[in-house]
Amino acid sequence: MSEHLIAPSILTADFLHLEREIEMVNRSEADLLHLDIMDGVFVPNLTFGFPVIRQIKSVSQKPLDVHLMIVDPDRYLEEYRDAGADWLTVHYETCEHLHRTIQKIGELGMKPAVSLNPHTDVALLEPVLADLNMVLVMTVNPGFGGQKFIEASYAKIRKLKQMIKDAGARTLIQVDGGVTQENIGSLIQAGVNVFVVGNTVFSAPDPIQTISNLKQAL
Repeated sequence: MSEHLIAPSILTADFLHLEREIEMVNRSEADLLHLDIMDGVFVPNLTFGFPVIRQIKSVSQKPLDVHLMIVDPDRYLEEYRDAGADWLTVHYETCEHLHRTIQKIGELGMKPAVSLNPHTDVALLEPVLADLNMVLVMTVNPGFGGQKFIEASYAKIRKLKQMIKDAGARTLIQVDGGVTQENIGSLIQAGVNVFVVGNTVFSAPDPIQTISNLKQAL
């Protein structure tokens, strides 16, 4: 994989024609398929469970980047692995024993990642940075697609990038929320490696071309 990756989020896809939407992503230059898992408790929305993930896995030719916005994710780590998750992201805010959770995700053969809500300081991840494949910086408040990018995220991303450099780690930085063709260049300069895109792709007249445009911006 290249240093910069595009991960379309199916949160804003047409769920009535989900297989068609995934096959579009398969034909595109996208690198990952991003799945937002919400429980209606940690975030005010519900999405889908294991049967749907397994169906998505059976169609997707891209690795599944599964973002858990749920309380007590430790209960289900093996189930997400079995359903087809390749990358598994848990929220800092929901993990009582974060290091143990990260270790378990890796032991199960998935790439471990941790997400931070907009109000959470990246400095809190310093003890575990070297154990992470990726940090997901939420650039909107989690729960719904189509929100406006939080401008204060740039300083947070730059701080995280310096922390990774100081630690001698190879941890990737992912952003989710409000990523567009207009701000992707500034995000790259700030240090972002992986871009979750929802509305920008699935609301476009030509989603495959839009993904290609985003890749060229990288």
